[in-house]
Amino acid sequence: FSKQIENFQRESLKIVKANLKSKILLERGVNIIADKIMVDNAALVKDLAFQLKGEIENLFLVIGAEIKGKPLLTVMISDSIVAEKGLNAGLIVREAGREIKGGGGGQPFYATAGGKDVNGLQAAIEKALSFLQ
Repeated sequence: FSKQIENFQRESLKIVKANLKSKILLERGVNIIADKIMVDNAALVKDLAFQLKGEIENLFLVIGAEIKGKPLLTVMISDSIVAEKGLNAGLIVREAGREIKGGGGGQPFYATAGGKDVNGLQAAIEKALSFLQ
């Protein structure tokens, strides 16, 4: 039974990924994806972020998800963008995490923040995007 659930999650992840890829915004040489997704497992969000990083060059990815009633913000940035623009995903999620009444951190290219306020996810995504300006 858990195999079926796993297969279902993998299939739905493919759909979510295809959907995100269809929303890429190219701005000044950066492929930007910023969206809220329906995934109920933090490990799947991480998996998705790493898959997208592997498939899309110059990526700046911001994903918001609600996991068991709690908000999760994920930021993934291609190494080239980290180097070129001096961006740090860890710093970005720390700032943006305030919008969801939480915080987090991570590496310069990948970081996550959890919080208490799901209603702040859109604001958190926008805050993360503001670092690209």
